[in-house]
Amino acid sequence: MKYIEEYREKSLILKLSDHIKKSVKRNYSFMEVCGGHTSAIHRFGIPSLLPPEIKLISGPGCPVCVTATDFIDKALAYSQMENVTIVTFGDLIMVPGSSSSLEKEKTRGADIRIVFSGLDALNIARTEPDKTVIFLGIGFETTAPGTAVTVRTARKEGFGNFLLLSAHKVMPPVMEAIVREGIKIDGFICPGHVAAITGSHIFNFLPEKYRLGCVIAGFEPTDLLQSILMLVRQVNTNSPDVEIQYSRAVTANGNLVAQDQLYGVFEPCDANWRGFGNISDSGLRLKREYDAFDAEKRIPVTIQQYRDNPSCICGDVLRGLKIPGNCSLFRSSCTPENPVGACMVSSEGACNSYFKYHSQ
Repeated sequence: MKYIEEYREKSLILKLSDHIKKSVKRNYSFMEVCGGHTSAIHRFGIPSLLPPEIKLISGPGCPVCVTATDFIDKALAYSQMENVTIVTFGDLIMVPGSSSSLEKEKTRGADIRIVFSGLDALNIARTEPDKTVIFLGIGFETTAPGTAVTVRTARKEGFGNFLLLSAHKVMPPVMEAIVREGIKIDGFICPGHVAAITGSHIFNFLPEKYRLGCVIAGFEPTDLLQSILMLVRQVNTNSPDVEIQYSRAVTANGNLVAQDQLYGVFEPCDANWRGFGNISDSGLRLKREYDAFDAEKRIPVTIQQYRDNPSCICGDVLRGLKIPGNCSLFRSSCTPENPVGACMVSSEGACNSYFKYHSQ
């Protein structure tokens, strides 16, 4: 299969591993900020192919994981309203709120449905005009253009019963928050899917301002190993840069059509991140001309002060301060079937990946 088998060739994988081992001159810490990378790194056993001098750290790359409890609580409040249908992607339904989850409320009779796209949600509004359909928009620059197209279509076709509750976020501000917090890393493995939309230039501030290298990586074993080798070489030569390893999908300027859709509907706003708190200009809200589709403006809702489980260390995992095995709940009361924290819910979450691909 093209672009799969070629990037899983055993001899090439071993050759890249050998090149990395011969290139190390010191200790290195690299952070991936894409949930797809987190899953692939552990699925393919990438750490076992690296020398002990190289440490990989999982960061805030899973959109389900970084969605804060207050957003879940708002969705739960809407789910209790008469004639309201909550529409969401599958993973989000299991994320715990302060006192419940969408999955639990669904079993109690709330109208909560899983879809594969925003347009699926819009079709529910189209076929059930007596319902107020609230679509939970989550994800980074990768999924936000699709939500933007959905909102534009809703306005064009006049669906007043379709609303958006947005938790969409953008990647650069949280990466800067990690650096400013002083978390020790030598470079970033940058998200390939995000960069396919935005272009590589959005990461230029990292080498220019913070002297940190970046390599935009694909998702196969050879992609990841080549990206790590590129980062090692940047560190060794003290020449931080933004390099594109995932050149079959990413360019400097990105997908201009998708960007036009995204920024035609959304504008930056402050956003609450699990583990980080409020980060300026890290979220996406609907522009004023789309207020009619903004759930929080059309149907304001008040929630009680939200709270996270104090025993869950998901926030520290997302900030690269701890690993899942440091958590007292991991593999005991917190499992994929019964997640206590958001990092155990999604297949792209660090806790979920550790659970599936590590024996202890």
